[in-house]
Amino acid sequence: MHIKKSFLIIAFAMVTVIALLYGVSPQWFARTFLGLSELDANIAHILRAVMGLYIALGGFWLYAAFHAPLRNVAILVAGLFAGGLVSGRFISLMTEGVPSSSLLVFYILAELALVPIAYWVYTREDA
Repeated sequence: MHIKKSFLIIAFAMVTVIALLYGVSPQWFARTFLGLSELDANIAHILRAVMGLYIALGGFWLYAAFHAPLRNVAILVAGLFAGGLVSGRFISLMTEGVPSSSLLVFYILAELALVPIAYWVYTREDA
């Protein structure tokens, strides 16, 4: 399978799983992964909006995986998406310190790794 197509399919799968974890039951997510016993309705609203954004981007990546003219754009968007997320997380690291949730630390590392991987995939020839 083509590297670009594979990258986009994997990106779709990963972001969809993360989106569903955030948004299907924000209270469960906050309790299970963030150690919060109560979740404000406003935060639940934000998490569901994030779910929608992630699923929309993931859907674009999946579509682009099967439509060659869009693959490079989708890979750039995936790299920018990860870069934007990790930039925000770096700001939080500087202002609030290291998060207590190991999941959030994992997200920092995964998003940081995804930026150069997306660039590498983007520069490959798509046979």
